[in-house]
Amino acid sequence: MKKLMLLVFLVGCMLAISACSSDTASTPDKKEGKKDADTIKIAGIFSSSGGAAPLGEPELETLKMLVEEQNKAGGIDGKKVDLIPYDDKSDQNEAVLAMKKAVTQDKVAAVIGGTISGNSLAMLPLAEQNKVPYFSVAASKQIHQDDNGKAREWVFKTPQDDKHAVEKILGYLKEKGLTKVAWLNVANSFGTGAHDEFKQIAKDFGVEAVIEDEFEATVKDAKPVLTRVKKAKPQAIIVWGTVQESSVVVKNIRELAIDLPVLASHGVASSQFLDLTGEAGNGVVLPAGKLLIAEELADSNPQKELLLKYKEQFTAKYNKPVSTFGAHAWDAFQMIVKAVEAGNTDSASIRDYVENDLGEFVGLTGVFNINKDNHNGLTADSFAMVKIVDGKWTLEDKQ
Repeated sequence: MKKLMLLVFLVGCMLAISACSSDTASTPDKKEGKKDADTIKIAGIFSSSGGAAPLGEPELETLKMLVEEQNKAGGIDGKKVDLIPYDDKSDQNEAVLAMKKAVTQDKVAAVIGGTISGNSLAMLPLAEQNKVPYFSVAASKQIHQDDNGKAREWVFKTPQDDKHAVEKILGYLKEKGLTKVAWLNVANSFGTGAHDEFKQIAKDFGVEAVIEDEFEATVKDAKPVLTRVKKAKPQAIIVWGTVQESSVVVKNIRELAIDLPVLASHGVASSQFLDLTGEAGNGVVLPAGKLLIAEELADSNPQKELLLKYKEQFTAKYNKPVSTFGAHAWDAFQMIVKAVEAGNTDSASIRDYVENDLGEFVGLTGVFNINKDNHNGLTADSFAMVKIVDGKWTLEDKQ
């Protein structure tokens, strides 16, 4: 009998312990559930170090600034924004690892990032597989369109397409009567994607390339390529790359005394390009977002007030000039804000809102018209042709 009573006592203790353990385990879940309900998790994956840092750094800084401001104002519709930042170090593998962690472990509602096209293209399959809306801040149109030209279901893109930039340059060349050009692009997806666009549409503008060549993203001396360019006798040179590699090529053009108009891609629209090229940058013309020349826009321009406010806010916080790359992150965040303010807090409803209900959205990069067939929603008109004069951005085509 004593043994039986002892056994009953032990069983009772075990059940009590089990019940206590169950209660203890459930409490954090309830608190965590409440915490999740009161927050919106967003991952920011940018190249804030490495070769693409001149682009990625202002993107991350802008997003941090906006989240801080939003949370001080009480969040989005009362929900605090939980920003989870990642630095992909300008490396595709790092970008993919960050995306995987963001969507599978952090369980974010949306992702903003992918500073350069190669990284964005590598990241997007994870967004689609895990059904998380991904707002890319890179240029290639392949990011938001598949090989058949169909919009990728879970991917949006806030910068203009590389096609838009190529169109803007070709239109400028046609206007100036410069029909024979040298085309030089960086040997990565940003460069090759634009080169493909150039080859497809150049003839529509009456422009042809007398030489087409490329340079590495790590180029230190482009003079061998430029010597071949000089022999081809073009009327203008297009240098398609981002800040660091393009600055090398432009300086080499000046060093070789090649006295021709130089056009660059929108990938150099950063104050770092001005710093790196110095006097060699003077005269370079490029398509860029209107942020750089906001003061010169007509007062009737729907973007002007937003652009000036962002410039003032960013420079006051970080004590340095704005760049158009930060503007891409601004646009992406504000699209998410619009979605959440309309009552959409999960990944699927945020995606659906941006695709179907955002409507005409005036952003820093341009006036967006996103729909189910176009997850970018911009045109070439969102660019201005900008010229570097005395180390400063100036509006080349008055508007």
